Amino acid sequence: MDDNRRSSTGVGIYEPGNDSTQPRSPGRRRFLQTAGVSGLVVAAAPALSQVSYAGSPDQSATQTDAPPAEGKQRITLTVNGQRQQLDVTPNVILLDALRHGLGLTGTKKGCDHGQCGACTILVNDTAINSCLSLAVTHDGDEITTVEGLEKNGQQHPIQQAFLEHDAYQCGYCTAGQMMSAVAILQDDSIGTSDADVREAMSGNICRCGAYKNIVAAIQSARGAVKGGNA
Repeated sequence: MDDNRRSSTGVGIYEPGNDSTQPRSPGRRRFLQTAGVSGLVVAAAPALSQVSYAGSPDQSATQTDAPPAEGKQRITLTVNGQRQQLDVTPNVILLDALRHGLGLTGTKKGCDHGQCGACTILVNDTAINSCLSLAVTHDGDEITTVEGLEKNGQQHPIQQAFLEHDAYQCGYCTAGQMMSAVAILQDDSIGTSDADVREAMSGNICRCGAYKNIVAAIQSARGAVKGGNA
């Protein structure tokens, strides 16, 4: 067997390092990277085709007079203080409308089943999972995403608190965590103890386990939010 060894039983033992003619297969990492990118493109394609930007009624130069395409419905949303129009199919979720129609990618798609809280936004000041809500049901609603927390270049108190208390690690869940935090701090029916905060935030999963710091951040921002500075 040339350079390859034989065992004591006479069975050939193949050693890749000794066979320079053996073709090398593609690396596992490269294969996974290619497969991952291809999967993301395929997964995003339906959402991209289901929603399109139709302009802003507040800015006539960006508003289109063309009717929605067949199978789509035009809705008007007030997002972060600005009215926007989108043409959406009846089955497009609000999360995809915000991310693909308006480019507001701060809101994350995590589980896509309403279980992780990464997609949390405020609709008429109420926290919801945007992955579970159809965009057409929100025609005329006021929506706040994480991009809308900052005002005039100044961070929202909860954003500042998350920074000061290191209430994040990978950061993927942070937008949803902050939106839920804002909602509970504005809700007088939710208690002020750490246990109350943990219970109210239980719908937001942090896979990195930064829960202790998240609670500390929320509690430290309570005074500023309740004081009307938010």
